[in-house]
Amino acid sequence: MNGKKILLTDDEPNILRVVTARLVSQGYQVMTAADGEEALAKARSEKPDLMLLDVLLPHIDGYKVCETIKGDSDLGHIPVILFSAKTQTIDRQRGKEAGADAYIAKPFQPDQLLETIKNLLKGSRHG
Repeated sequence: MNGKKILLTDDEPNILRVVTARLVSQGYQVMTAADGEEALAKARSEKPDLMLLDVLLPHIDGYKVCETIKGDSDLGHIPVILFSAKTQTIDRQRGKEAGADAYIAKPFQPDQLLETIKNLLKGSRHG
């Protein structure tokens, strides 16, 4: 379909499996990472069209990964969606401060996630 590359990062294998299957069924190419360090390395090497990041990750949390991506001149244009069970206003505010383009609460509605991805990719002028 659209062939856009999405980097999905979560430390829960079940979430990686379910979300990957859903995204692939929509025509996306999906790469996965299980922690923040791996997410940064793959973002630099693969240059995804969009990143989907869990907040609570081993080694480097999703907020820090997002800040690092957004502060990088080569990667800063990549839309980042943070998704987390942390849904308090302060968590969402922290996501916004980190530069996230969207923040989705877990458990999430797959259709809401797909709609957010589609809108961010449509708005992205790079790639």
